[in-house]
Amino acid sequence: MSGSVPSRSSGAGGPGTVGPVQVIVALLAALVVVVTGFAWHSVDALISNIERIGDLGLGGSRDGAVDILLVGVDSRTDAHGNPLTQAERAMLHAGDEVGTNTDTIVLVRVPNDGRSATAISLPRDSYVDIPGFGKGKINSAYGATKEAERAKLIGTGLSDSEVDKRATQAGRKALITTVANLTGIGVDHYAEVSLLGFVLLTEAVGGVDVCLNHAVDEWMSGADFPAGRQKLDGPQALSFVRQRHDLERGDLDRIVRQQVFMAQLVGQVLSAKTLANPSRLGQLSEAVGRTVVLDEDWDVLTFLQQLKDLSGGQVKFETIPVTDLNGMTGDGESVVRVDPKAVKSYVASLVGESSGETPQPLVNPDSVTVDVYNAGGVAGLAGKVSQALSAKGFREGTVTNYSGRSASSSRVLAADTSDSRAKAVAQALGGLTVVADESMSPGSVGVVLASDYSGPGSAASSMFDLSGTSTSATPVPPAPPIDAGQNGPKCVN
Repeated sequence: MSGSVPSRSSGAGGPGTVGPVQVIVALLAALVVVVTGFAWHSVDALISNIERIGDLGLGGSRDGAVDILLVGVDSRTDAHGNPLTQAERAMLHAGDEVGTNTDTIVLVRVPNDGRSATAISLPRDSYVDIPGFGKGKINSAYGATKEAERAKLIGTGLSDSEVDKRATQAGRKALITTVANLTGIGVDHYAEVSLLGFVLLTEAVGGVDVCLNHAVDEWMSGADFPAGRQKLDGPQALSFVRQRHDLERGDLDRIVRQQVFMAQLVGQVLSAKTLANPSRLGQLSEAVGRTVVLDEDWDVLTFLQQLKDLSGGQVKFETIPVTDLNGMTGDGESVVRVDPKAVKSYVASLVGESSGETPQPLVNPDSVTVDVYNAGGVAGLAGKVSQALSAKGFREGTVTNYSGRSASSSRVLAADTSDSRAKAVAQALGGLTVVADESMSPGSVGVVLASDYSGPGSAASSMFDLSGTSTSATPVPPAPPIDAGQNGPKCVN
């Protein structure tokens, strides 16, 4: 299966925009409090209620840290597949839409000594390579793969519940692979939290303090708050971290909202031991049991023991760099463009490692002849892309329509995927995938342009000149990290 992934974005301010770290990091911090000062059997009982799943293709290299993929899902059921009550759906403003949106995706890295943690947010509209589909928004990897797998399994004689189970597993695995490919970090463990879990955990800690620079009243998210510092209950907090409209940088500002909320939640738990109260622990147990999913190979108790020295100031929240906040695809879909190489380098700098990529030998574009084939419906596209490549110094080869098999995703063809010439062309065209083709002779490079192409030379890239340089892109460099050790909540817009 190939082609551009359909967007499953829930829309501005819609469901599915809650950060799972608010739940998981605070949950882990809370459990550390219990582990270090209360009965172990209580912790064990709490953890035993969590839904566990296996066979997710987890397990990165042994690199001195535990890397956890935290996913926030918009679901109308709890972690065990039971439908939410009508009152719960109303509280969450959850409609009748069926699907799985993963609109908050965070990679958390915890060194083996447990003394620090770095949470790296990935914007939900990041336009990335998704296994089996081609280019698409990262938040569609889970849902699109799940629905594709469901369609294949229907009619095979499996029960509806088994079909859903297998389809969901395929969706989770696709997201794990997508995140690992983008960041260069292998995922060791998986944690998934629903909207309801966010609300219940906020209630369990007695509410969370936030601070706004200005009053807000935005109906789509339900965010209606005065300026200044205030304590939010669960439903209010949900609106606070959902707001996207009326924020200057849209989803990136929403990520900042989520991060300052996470930091304050973690700080409250670690400094004040909010959940030392047995009644609070009971609320936490309900929240965790109904709304959290973890991989079955995760020894959570041992992991928690490693966190006993964790302090709020050592929990930091980061966001990957963005090359264009207001990108567009050839189909007119709004996306956030990211440079995979820049993302890998940035993540590597955060975790104190090299990016892990083998340096490629420099390629002189003048030594590379590129054949360009139009496999889409845009007349003249191959010629325009060939011109864009010539402007970058590459030699013009054959320019014609594609006569091979139907192609629904753009690609660079070479005899070997490790060919440095092909990689140079792929990079010049915005990061296309290099595919081995037995019809290609060694050293030759071809480009197949399908309907998903939006790089230099395309109509969608009218913001680019022929050299591929953006004339109207909105790059967003990484902001200073937010930590959980500050005095009081950080004020935001």
